[in-house]
Amino acid sequence: MTPDERRELARTLASIDLPHPLPDPRIRRRRRFALIFMMACCVGLAGWIAILILTLPGKYTSSDWRAVWVGLDIAELAGFAATGWAAWHQRQVVIFLMIITGTLLVCDAWFDVALDYGSRGFFASILSAVFAELPLAFLMFATARRLVRVTVGTVMRLAGVPGPIPPLWRIPLLANGLEEALPAKLRQSPVDVTAVGSASS
Repeated sequence: MTPDERRELARTLASIDLPHPLPDPRIRRRRRFALIFMMACCVGLAGWIAILILTLPGKYTSSDWRAVWVGLDIAELAGFAATGWAAWHQRQVVIFLMIITGTLLVCDAWFDVALDYGSRGFFASILSAVFAELPLAFLMFATARRLVRVTVGTVMRLAGVPGPIPPLWRIPLLANGLEEALPAKLRQSPVDVTAVGSASS
């Protein structure tokens, strides 16, 4: 980026005052609806969990056992393949795909251990979870977090914001209006996240 482009980006980012109320009432309505929807989901899920605790049998025989486990492994395979493709092509979607793949691995470990409890395969499930699935999931989550921080650090440097990168829970969401506000040259010139990450390590 040229110095002029960096100054233009810094002015653009400085003009986005996120802590203040958003001027567009539609955006405020969407945020309010999203909050109400998530609260309703929490209440509904808590009630559903109570119903399951009271009604589910202690033992159950499934006729679709093979399809369930093969389907989960196929989903994990698709997650690894998509993550590898996005990483190879240096696309930001790799962060999203890493979180999905890591979550699938945690689910795999949970179901392995929970369903094998009290059986001969329980010890093998514990080993698989401790030495394979959970470490891989942690690697996915940790790498996704690092890439988000690298992206935030890049934006901070371009905007001339000094100091270390703050924790992710303190960083405001930069989703509303940022794409339209960025200069056209910057939208068409993606940052090499891998190069920035290696330089900041």
